[in-house]
Amino acid sequence: MKARFWTVMKQIGCPVRHQTVIDVYDYWNRLRGAGEAPLKSQIEPSSLGHFLPSLFILEKSGDDIITFRLAGAKISDLFGRDLRDESFSDLFGDGYSATIEATIAGAMRHTMPALINVTGYSTAGHRAAFEIALMPLRSEDGHCERMLGVIAAMTVATWLEVVPLDFLVLDRCRALRSFQGAPDGVWPAAPRTPRQQGLAGILGRVVSSFRPGSGAR
Repeated sequence: MKARFWTVMKQIGCPVRHQTVIDVYDYWNRLRGAGEAPLKSQIEPSSLGHFLPSLFILEKSGDDIITFRLAGAKISDLFGRDLRDESFSDLFGDGYSATIEATIAGAMRHTMPALINVTGYSTAGHRAAFEIALMPLRSEDGHCERMLGVIAAMTVATWLEVVPLDFLVLDRCRALRSFQGAPDGVWPAAPRTPRQQGLAGILGRVVSSFRPGSGAR
């Protein structure tokens, strides 16, 4: 188990810390095999067992808004409501919506899993840190319009069981794995990003660094 943990950590290439996030990423990574992402039809709820309450599915609507298609019971409890059909970016405080939408749009466009670190706040003044991983899912035509997501609290906080979160604040976000066509063993460094910078711009710069003739090693 310990060896498996460090293998996945090496594959992820950035400091994912929560075991739930690592295990779900590992499941997604095994499903995709040599491809960029697994088909959405490959996801088997029965294979995810006790992770299901912490999982969610995002989808892009016709007007390019990213909404919850499904959300596990633990996630609904965190926010005190059913999140189905709600915009993912609406969970975040003022000033973060554009960044979150750009982050997910970039991850879908480049078929790139992403890690988002956030801090959740309650109306009572509590706060807690969370890791959120977003992993693309392909449709039969090859397009990515859904994301498998997992959220995990980084600390044990008993108040989370009784006091719902009011909003999230984005701490940082980054890509999770190597880009297709990159040299074996090369993993993009996890960039430190300003809170208002989306993943879309980050992905564009890192993808450019791996293009032929760019001098990447």
